[in-house]
Amino acid sequence: MAAPQGRLQDKVALIVGAGQTPGPKIGNGRATALLFAREGARVVAADRNLASAEETVALIEEQGGQAVAVETDVTEESSLEGAVHLCQERWQKLDVLHNNVGISVAGGDAPVTEITVEAFDRIMAVNLRSVVLACKHTLPIMRRQGNGVILTISSIAAIESYPWVSYKASKSALLALTQQLAYQNAEYGVRANVILPGLMDTPMAVDTRAAAWGRSREDVAQERNARVPLRNKMGSAWDVAYAALFLASDEAGFITGAALPVDGGASSRVG
Repeated sequence: MAAPQGRLQDKVALIVGAGQTPGPKIGNGRATALLFAREGARVVAADRNLASAEETVALIEEQGGQAVAVETDVTEESSLEGAVHLCQERWQKLDVLHNNVGISVAGGDAPVTEITVEAFDRIMAVNLRSVVLACKHTLPIMRRQGNGVILTISSIAAIESYPWVSYKASKSALLALTQQLAYQNAEYGVRANVILPGLMDTPMAVDTRAAAWGRSREDVAQERNARVPLRNKMGSAWDVAYAALFLASDEAGFITGAALPVDGGASSRVG
């Protein structure tokens, strides 16, 4: 880890999905929360699993950072609104909204010929609607402030071949949503960008699939590693977290409406 430089000093960041799926590796949301805190941000760690969010907060506090956990069901608007309200109540502002939630296999995703209405609706609610609703309640604050950053985690699945319809559709929609957010809020000094992770070695990506498919983690990880152009090795949650840190910082102050692949070269196969 690079030495902290205070790149988010005194910022308040709401990270939706700051806990993680159980597993031996760190997840994107937790890694981002830890990195933001190391760089001086005060973090609101929102997650449907309060115990997991509290674990993230404990790790931040062990390193001298400031954070608070809040139980948040992203399928419920009032729950998202409450997380946003907590930022104002606790620290009187909100500088960075980081949308990190997403499900696919665990939500029953399937090819278009096999998808159920229930699975499709749930995945779209978690992956897409939650981002819209989080932005709905965050943007009035950022507009009043005259600044703010909205970051959203999509996926390289948005632009490359992907077998399951709900994840593909929802993550693709986040690219268009980000462009709309960027254009419509530029006059208020609010930036919006989206990150497209490729094959990552995280609990959500590897352990969830291993459990769903009845395979070992090692087998799934080896198969995924072989598909990555760069060194035939998946990225880690820290790769995504550092991309988010850059986009959240003033170093990216003239970047908005961008889609940043963090994929070990996978998107180069597309174009």
